[in-house]
Amino acid sequence: MFPDDIQTLAAAVIAAATTRGWTVATAESCTGGLVAGALTAVAGSSAVVNRGFVTYSNAAKTELLGVPAALIEAEGAVSEPVAKAMADGARSRAGVTLAVSITGIAGPGGGSPDKPVGRVHFACAAPSGLVHEVRSFGDIGREAVRLDSVRVALNMLRAACEAG
Repeated sequence: MFPDDIQTLAAAVIAAATTRGWTVATAESCTGGLVAGALTAVAGSSAVVNRGFVTYSNAAKTELLGVPAALIEAEGAVSEPVAKAMADGARSRAGVTLAVSITGIAGPGGGSPDKPVGRVHFACAAPSGLVHEVRSFGDIGREAVRLDSVRVALNMLRAACEAG
């Protein structure tokens, strides 16, 4: 179902989290659950993956993850503060060790000069703290933006597991 490199990354995350006894949640917007899907495609993932939140709408980000509506209004859904709040909210609401969030503009429309198509914000909430990344993939097509976003999110989870 997923490209080989994504399957390999997902397996590495599951193995590292299993070794540590950690649990994982995802909070996804533009990827629509693909990170959770990649993780749960791995045999044995039920020992690690607690849940995935697909929070495509701003209301879902607020209702399910506790992201303040005022923050979304002030910063926009595709922003560092919202990505961080999504990861923190997923970690606390799911009661997991580790959570990753993704919010971005996959395209083909919806971009603006300040937030162009292909701009994606990521955050990972872990015992070691909260890490943020932003990527500008460009207008490379909706599927490519989404798959590249899955790769970034899985790499963030893997790095957090390795860092302890």
